[in-house]
Amino acid sequence: MRALTWLWRAFLFFVLFAFALKNQHVVDVRGFFGYSWQAPMVFVMLGVFGAGCAIGVVAMVPSWWRHRRDARKRLHIIAEQSPAADDPQAAPDTAGAVPSQLPHPPDMPAPRKPGR
Repeated sequence: MRALTWLWRAFLFFVLFAFALKNQHVVDVRGFFGYSWQAPMVFVMLGVFGAGCAIGVVAMVPSWWRHRRDARKRLHIIAEQSPAADDPQAAPDTAGAVPSQLPHPPDMPAPRKPGR
């Protein structure tokens, strides 16, 4: 399976490399107020791709923060509900232990287990 993965990566690299070699001509990028910029097509496309990736990451940051905040909140709720918090002699070896899996809210699907 690893060989197929590396073959796919090599194929994709060579296709993109050939595409870059075919598009070396200079293009004129025109902006507002008479601004223009000349650069090879490959660099223009690479810049647009990079800007799109950066905008996508920045757009996802609030969602990531919200999920982290919710996970911390669930962790604190579970720590408060553990039997060790009610009766310290009930389970002395599990005092302060974090469960292996956090519960998920009912409006969200259960997380999938990662593949190998």
